[in-house]
Amino acid sequence: MKRILLLLSVVLFPVILQAGENETKILIVTNMGKITVKLYNETPLHRDNFIKLVQENKYDSIMFHRVIKLFMIQAGEKYAPDDSINAGFVDKDLEYTVPAEIVYPAYFHKRGQLCAARQGDDVNPGRASSANQFYIVTGKHYTEHDLDKMEQEKNITLTPEQREAYQTAGGTPHLDGAYTVFGEVVKGIKVVNKIELVNTDNGDHPLKSVRIKTMKILNR
Repeated sequence: MKRILLLLSVVLFPVILQAGENETKILIVTNMGKITVKLYNETPLHRDNFIKLVQENKYDSIMFHRVIKLFMIQAGEKYAPDDSINAGFVDKDLEYTVPAEIVYPAYFHKRGQLCAARQGDDVNPGRASSANQFYIVTGKHYTEHDLDKMEQEKNITLTPEQREAYQTAGGTPHLDGAYTVFGEVVKGIKVVNKIELVNTDNGDHPLKSVRIKTMKILNR
């Protein structure tokens, strides 16, 4: 038995080495510009589900329906075709969820991270993700003092990588370890910034349509 396990380890070792390589990239074409994201191989359930929805054109013509400055931009729900604020939704979540794949602290909520939305812990203690709703982190910058205070209040220890990212790039550290981070923006962060700054109503819905025209797999 030990010999068999050893042989399996030898076979699997090259696969582990390549876990961070050949990541799938998705082009998100919006009416405000183009965003390219890469999907992490370390979150395969979320990666494969996102690829499936892109291939099925599930995200074509939907809007960024929730935009909050210094926090995030969110998409995945579909509004009525006329885009009026009062028209309501055509549909919301698909009829399944994706099990949580929280790879923390390797992946955390710095600016530009692609994350899965979900229902709250009170009804979703396993922190399973919505099948279709996602958000891209914008967040804000933190000082050394801010991060020291956060560590004391929450009784946590931030890694050096987190501290550097939250001071230089910004992000939303209070979400760390609670939501699945399954990718990141590799091109088009300026477009994310533009979307973040659009005017919204009291429900955080953009007053003018911010629409995903289409998504395309670039390297698969």
